[in-house]
Amino acid sequence: MVHFEPIGPTLKPDTKDDSHGVYSGSAFEYNQHLYYMYTANHRDKDWARSSSQHIAKVDADGKVEKFPKAVIAEPPAGYTQHFRDPKVFTKDGVYYAIIAAQNDLEQGRVLQYRSNDIVNWEFQGEIETKLDEFGYMWECPDYFNLNGYDILMFCPQGLASKGEHFKNIYQSGYIMGQYDIDNLTMNHGDFHELDHGFDFYAPQTFIDEQGRRILIGWMGLPDTNYPSDEDGWAHCLTIPRVLTIEEGKLKQRPIPALESLRTNEETALGYANKFPRQLHPYEGTQYELIIDILENDATAIYFELRTSKQHSTLITYDTKSRTLTLDRSESGLLPDPVEGTTRTTTLSQDLTQLRIYVDTSSVEIFCNNGESVLTSRIFTDENATGIKTSTESGQAYLRFTKYDLKDDK
Repeated sequence: MVHFEPIGPTLKPDTKDDSHGVYSGSAFEYNQHLYYMYTANHRDKDWARSSSQHIAKVDADGKVEKFPKAVIAEPPAGYTQHFRDPKVFTKDGVYYAIIAAQNDLEQGRVLQYRSNDIVNWEFQGEIETKLDEFGYMWECPDYFNLNGYDILMFCPQGLASKGEHFKNIYQSGYIMGQYDIDNLTMNHGDFHELDHGFDFYAPQTFIDEQGRRILIGWMGLPDTNYPSDEDGWAHCLTIPRVLTIEEGKLKQRPIPALESLRTNEETALGYANKFPRQLHPYEGTQYELIIDILENDATAIYFELRTSKQHSTLITYDTKSRTLTLDRSESGLLPDPVEGTTRTTTLSQDLTQLRIYVDTSSVEIFCNNGESVLTSRIFTDENATGIKTSTESGQAYLRFTKYDLKDDK
């Protein structure tokens, strides 16, 4: 999950049902073959939407063959045509599909189907949660069990921002507890956001060959214009993240295999004070940076990434409140529409480490060994390569460890 090669589109909108888009779904194994289940989107002459769920089989040589007709032709009664993003999983030999939906009251929901042969699917009903009024649509659901906890992930649309939460146009998060798959009841706690940055959406997970639960998300948001659109380039994906549950919450860490990309290690120790400085003449546009906070007597610590005379991407840690804020107001070109230019997360413990992956137009910030993550796009100029640190008042003793990342070619 470090080296990838493009193989082109594998599912194309070449039928009436998917004339207006092959929408997202999931891959799964059945009888030792790979299959895709996905949403086909069709619009009529009046632009009315029709959504159906389809399956395609992948041959050993990679050829994809769509099933001749939809396996779920329409949403059940009581739900609108906002019916998409099937996630398939198995339990006790039975195949289940959870599908994002909107009921006739325009409330987001997740529906569950089951099948023994992946062709005939029985509608079981709506997953019952404690979130009756929680947005007008829930997209991209995912379900899995991790360390004895059942987790339902989804992307609610239509939530009003609340303090530092729900600041993006659409959200991504999860509820955790115990799920009764037969009675479709989820006994759960609060909804938690998966990421606190500007650009994270539609995450999906899978089990790798080592039995780890891996998450990859879309580093972008729908209904948002990005500077790279003019170049015909739409979004990118996050680095793969290993999920664990610790102290009753989900943690995300970069997959260890990414360390194979490290080269040119540089380490520096030093004090940060109110005068911006470089601990070392670090430069770069593609790197991994680990910042260890060894001592902290500062009221706030500032870390500037991708700096130049004109640009800077600023991370601020407020010691008293334990809040970490990402500010891209001076990063360069900005997506639009986006609420504000800062995103904030509050940590449960004092900040001791940041692990940051910086690429040409992205930054992924992992706080305190995966307690909180901020993922964002930045569109700065190629000369913005500096790394600086300072404090509001007082000083902090820091260790910077920087690795260049080998180009994946």
